[in-house]
Amino acid sequence: MAKKSRVRYEPKTDPKSSARSKRQNHDRRCQPNSYEQQARARSGAGGFEPLQVQAPNYETAYKVQRCKLPLEARTLAQQNYINAIKTHSLTFGIGPAGTGKSYCAAAVAADALLAGTVERIILTRPAVEAGEQLGFLPGDVDEKYAVYIEAVRDTLNQRLGSGAVDYHLRHGRIVAAPLAYMRGKTFGEGTFVILDEAQNTTVAQMKMFLTRIGEHCQIVVNGDIKQSDIHGQNGLADAVKRVAGLNDVYVHEFSRDDIVRSGLVRDLMERYEPANCVELVRGGRPVVVSPGHH
Repeated sequence: MAKKSRVRYEPKTDPKSSARSKRQNHDRRCQPNSYEQQARARSGAGGFEPLQVQAPNYETAYKVQRCKLPLEARTLAQQNYINAIKTHSLTFGIGPAGTGKSYCAAAVAADALLAGTVERIILTRPAVEAGEQLGFLPGDVDEKYAVYIEAVRDTLNQRLGSGAVDYHLRHGRIVAAPLAYMRGKTFGEGTFVILDEAQNTTVAQMKMFLTRIGEHCQIVVNGDIKQSDIHGQNGLADAVKRVAGLNDVYVHEFSRDDIVRSGLVRDLMERYEPANCVELVRGGRPVVVSPGHH
């Protein structure tokens, strides 16, 4: 049987279409496959403008809206308080609610961290509820304690940005811990410490806290002596008496006229805490007259 020969089938092709197909394949292979290559290709002959390529912004995760305006005091008392914080190692801010004690302290601390004059901010306060027990709180210690320092953190978020605050918390540049965790620590150089709601400290707690102070650090103690939520002697009131006359210690007392939260708060404070009675003498007899009495 004769062996069949294998004939290779060669389809007839149009020479023009074949050349066109080869040219398209060549152009496709040589086409730039990145923004940079396209930019180089456009910058060649032909008069095309080079493609503008923007590098990715790796700081987007931590760049958030924040208040970029310098810290400005709303009252003369606030300005004196801010100046005292910047020029003294230990500053006490006492007075009624709404005077800006916590805000000024946190804002000065945030600006100092942003400027690099301090390396770390420590936020602390007694874990004492205002007349009620919250019971068990879920989460770890940081999550449990977050509710206590929320007011101060709001100020840090405003001055630094919430993303930056989260970043600093994760890397230990901002530390929030209960007052009980301060035992055994030393506030060293470049540390800015804020003890808020200090009217809820005992004398022993305040002594423990103040003896943590090291060299070249800034300590701010805030509180309203008249709004203590503990029974027994108030550690803040006791400390204010003991530190009188010490060098590098400043005690700033806000008055009711310094309340900036709202006019309503100022009026409410008048109702809850009437001004001290005025003692007059009429006909040789002392008469106690309440405010507004004519």
